[in-house]
Amino acid sequence: MLRKFTVIDEGFTCTVCGAAVPPLGYTARNHCRKCLCSLHLDNNPGDRQSGCGGLLRPVGFWQARGTPQFKIVHKCDKCGEVKRNIAASDDDYNAIVELSARCVYENF
Repeated sequence: MLRKFTVIDEGFTCTVCGAAVPPLGYTARNHCRKCLCSLHLDNNPGDRQSGCGGLLRPVGFWQARGTPQFKIVHKCDKCGEVKRNIAASDDDYNAIVELSARCVYENF
């Protein structure tokens, strides 16, 4: 089954670290560029249909074999769901390095 993707590229203030997070300008923004946290708002990307609303904490880093694309692996504090979100071009480099040093998911 194909997942639907709704592009919502909005800026927001991070509820974890308080950073002002601007829109990306090329795709949907879905996590803080400073602390990499997100909120569990979507069932399918951008649909804002999840009733959970829990905090999605970064727990790992993943790269599909043969692609240059990196994804941040998030786990919801409230319901335990695990999601992958594409790392944005303006994500904090130090936060990415720290996350990738902690854990890299393979074949996820």
